[in-house]
Amino acid sequence: MSELPKTFDPASIESRWYAHWEASGQFRPDRPNAEPWTIVNPPPNVTGSLHIGHALDNTLQDILTRHARLKGKDALWVVGTDHAGIATQMVVERQMGALTPPQKRTDFSREEFVAKVWDWKQESGGEITQQLRRLGCSMDWANERFTMDEGFSKAVLKVFVDLHKEGLLYRDKRLVNWDPGLGTAISDLEVETREIKGSFWHLRYPLADGAGFIEVATTRPETMLADMAVAVNGADARYTALIGKMVRLPITGRLIPIIADDHADPELGSGAVKITPGHDFNDFEVGKRAGMAAGSMLNMLDAKARVVQVSDGLIPAELLGLTTAEARKAVVARLKAEGFLIPHVDKDGEEHDAEPRTIQTPYGDRSGVVIEPWLTDQWYVDAKTLAQPAIEAVRTGAIDIVPKTWEKTFFNWMENIQPWCVSRQLWWGHQIPAWFGADGTPYVAETEAEAQALAGEGVTLTRDPDVLDTWFSSALWPFATMGWPEESDPTLGGRYPNDVLISGFDILFFWNARMMMQGLHFMKDVPFRTLYLHGLVRAADGAKMSKSKGNVVNPLGLIDKYGADALRFFMAAMESQGRDIKMDEKRVEGYRNFATKLWNAARFAQANGIVASTTLEAPRADLAVNKWIIAETIATVQTVDLALADYRFDGAANAIYQFAWSRFCDWYLELIKPQMVGEERGVIDNESKAVAGWVLDQILVLLHPFMPFITEELWHAMGPREHDLIVAQWPMADARSLDPEASKEVDWLIRLVQEIRTARNELNVPPGARLPLHVRDANAATLARLERQAPALARLARVTHADGEATGGAAQVVVDEATFVLPLEGVIDLDSERARLTKAIAAAEKERDALSGRLGNASFVERAKPEAVEKAKADHADKAAEAARLHAALGRLG
Repeated sequence: MSELPKTFDPASIESRWYAHWEASGQFRPDRPNAEPWTIVNPPPNVTGSLHIGHALDNTLQDILTRHARLKGKDALWVVGTDHAGIATQMVVERQMGALTPPQKRTDFSREEFVAKVWDWKQESGGEITQQLRRLGCSMDWANERFTMDEGFSKAVLKVFVDLHKEGLLYRDKRLVNWDPGLGTAISDLEVETREIKGSFWHLRYPLADGAGFIEVATTRPETMLADMAVAVNGADARYTALIGKMVRLPITGRLIPIIADDHADPELGSGAVKITPGHDFNDFEVGKRAGMAAGSMLNMLDAKARVVQVSDGLIPAELLGLTTAEARKAVVARLKAEGFLIPHVDKDGEEHDAEPRTIQTPYGDRSGVVIEPWLTDQWYVDAKTLAQPAIEAVRTGAIDIVPKTWEKTFFNWMENIQPWCVSRQLWWGHQIPAWFGADGTPYVAETEAEAQALAGEGVTLTRDPDVLDTWFSSALWPFATMGWPEESDPTLGGRYPNDVLISGFDILFFWNARMMMQGLHFMKDVPFRTLYLHGLVRAADGAKMSKSKGNVVNPLGLIDKYGADALRFFMAAMESQGRDIKMDEKRVEGYRNFATKLWNAARFAQANGIVASTTLEAPRADLAVNKWIIAETIATVQTVDLALADYRFDGAANAIYQFAWSRFCDWYLELIKPQMVGEERGVIDNESKAVAGWVLDQILVLLHPFMPFITEELWHAMGPREHDLIVAQWPMADARSLDPEASKEVDWLIRLVQEIRTARNELNVPPGARLPLHVRDANAATLARLERQAPALARLARVTHADGEATGGAAQVVVDEATFVLPLEGVIDLDSERARLTKAIAAAEKERDALSGRLGNASFVERAKPEAVEKAKADHADKAAEAARLHAALGRLG
């Protein structure tokens, strides 16, 4: 047994133990006959670095994985990274641009550029995998995957081809989120909405028959160059007679119809809406309902969001080539000059071209440019058809979403799901396995030879240059990482379905739902039995973290300062189902203190001959204190088991924390601490040594999933072991070891000591003063307990049981049926103490009442900042509690 250093230093043990676990294969021990247990890690971007959300997500996964391993299961945590098409291509292009002379992607062939990306991955990619190691993640690194490795890529191509053969994947012209900066379609998740100061223009569109005008309003007047209709509500009596009539657009002179559609709200503006189906998602749907084919919809922008001529050739030449901002300025000027702009009159009666508005505007989260709804040919998955089995799986409980509150959101999205655009205009990624003939006919196959066979001899083929959305490939993660499609076993060796998936709620639709769709379609079973959705980690004030706000917390900085164990425990203890986590560095520090307390408890054990236990079952115990701590241990095991089964991470963490800190360290070790015999320290009896060693072992095993590093260090520090803690056996909650009477006696002792200590502290009794303890109304059982626990009471409460009645001023405490009296005459100045307490009560009540008045003032509650109101409430509760405590202290004096 190696003696522990006096000071706990997490940095000195973390790298050592992680390297040992990984090198010795402990993350995937050989357990051929054990029950398989599987979880897959949401693959982080290969360009990424560990952020606080990763820290939460991976901590929860590691808790479950380590717990399953300790339960004797063949626990597999699949790890890998995502090729991150847009992000990775941007990183490499940025590096090329920084060279002297600068280079561009287009300076090279596609193959040459992709080779450069692979070189970058080899040299610099995967930084996050090292950071996950620092967090303590016990992943199966020996089988690390990448979404573009050879086996995974083969699965991706097969899925694309099979879906196409089944009519579930097709090419179509639809609106997409187009990023003009990157020159590609992007997903909704890659769009961030910003509030900007914009304008709201009101326009007059003249009726073609010269009978007047119809008024419309828009935040994007330049798009009127591609307007194809004006919509009014069929129930709006103002426009009933106009439905079917034509409008002649200003500037272009295009004739467009007035149509009826419920999209037009009679209560908003004029009730008439300009319809630009090629540049607005709502208008696209209106256009389809009006019978407009996507191929006939006007597209007035190119891939760089510059104005181009539309199919009818009506956009004036001087507007071609302008950016959207330039076109807006020019269009507004012409509308104004020609009398089609309705001025906005402000509250002072002054006229302006437009009404100022705050506009919700979509931006590319990577490019930082405005996203344009753009009409283009892309590949789509028939998500509506694939969604039906996934919906049924959740309805029947085949997939259990935890917490249940997310089911409503899931059903609402899935039941209204739109076709899924899976093509991206990039070079880095899975190139789409489709080849086009000269007439534009696509031939979809896994290889060019197979595509040529489909097209026939003599047909010249050109491969689609686009790549697949990274969400398309990652949707196969639960089964393509397990050997599919080569593996013929439908359970993939017992690994499919996975047992559970841990995920942030923000990718419920982008990833979780799509895994359900693809897994059910190709594997004919759900991808996971349980989907646990956690919240966000927010800043201390509850705000969402963002670089622009400067409130982002670096988890690696917290690990450097407090250790990985403290950060992990914070994440677990704060993870309450259905709630976001507010970052609180003080609590992280507090859990570092918890680790230090456990460290010091182990040092105490070493100093007193307490060593590693040699038994899984609780040792035999005759002393009440040992029977009590065994019962407390068993109860804690039961609580933790139930909490983890229900994915109550906070409940499990807090149960272990309270037991280890309060019951074991604060009370049990104090109760068995050897007394001084003269100037010699006594020794702990052998029974208590055995029990203490066993309980400490149980704490280390229970705590290991949450705090793996310190627990492994202490496990070995307590004596020789046959195996590492990471592969130890989870405790059993054996009720045979329970002794209710012994537990009641020690609980009674603790309550009595606490009451006496509180009384002494409140009444300013000198700490070293030993007091006689008189008792009234005690039954025989209490008197017997007093006699048995006299040594403990003398040591912990500094009191000695005295016969007879107490005389003079005294403090009284009540525990159960008995009243315990502590004579204070000559120990403290009773009159001065009464005066002090009376004065303190008055001050506390004055502050309490003042705060109550503020909180009762509706003006304060409504106008003050929320944090100010919350502070006032907390202060009021503190002062109310202080006043009640002081009243109780005064009452003790009689």
